[in-house]
Amino acid sequence: MSPLKPPDRHYWEAASGWLDLGNPREAAAELDHISPALREHPAVLEMRWRVHAGEKRWDDALQVAQRLARLVPEDPGGWIDQSYALHELRRTREAWDLLLPIATKFPKVGIIPYNLACYACQMGDRAAARQWLAKAVEVRGKEEIRRMALKDKDLEPLWPDIRGW
Repeated sequence: MSPLKPPDRHYWEAASGWLDLGNPREAAAELDHISPALREHPAVLEMRWRVHAGEKRWDDALQVAQRLARLVPEDPGGWIDQSYALHELRRTREAWDLLLPIATKFPKVGIIPYNLACYACQMGDRAAARQWLAKAVEVRGKEEIRRMALKDKDLEPLWPDIRGW
C-alpha cells in the first residue's frame, strides 16, 4: 500500500510523537484528523492499535489487529498484535493457537518465538517456553533476548534459568 501523504502523514507523525510522550489520548485525537478514506491504511491501523494498547483497551486493540491481519496477511504485525491483545485479555490459549502457525510463516521475526515462549510459560509449559526462547535467541541474539526476558513478568518462572545464560 502507498505511504501516507501530507496532511495525513503529519497527523500520523503527531500521533506517534504523542505516544512516545506517553499520551495515547492526544495520539487518538491526531488519528481522528486523518482522512476517512485512509483510516484503514495499515500504518494508521497499527498506530490505532498502539493507542488502544497504551490505554489498555485490549478489546478495541484486538478488533483493530484483526482488521490489520485481514488487510495485510503477509505482514506479521497484525498477527502479533492480535495474539498480544488476546494474551492481555487473559485468553492466552487463543493467543498461542493464533500465533503458533504464524511462526513458520515468519521464521525471521524474533518477537513471534519470544511471545510464544511467554504464552507457553504462562500456560505452565516451561519446556516449550525454553524451546521458544531458544528460537528467539537464534533470531535476535542471546543478549537482547536475555535483557527482554529478565524484565518480562510472563517469563518470571524462568528467570533463574535465564540469569544463568
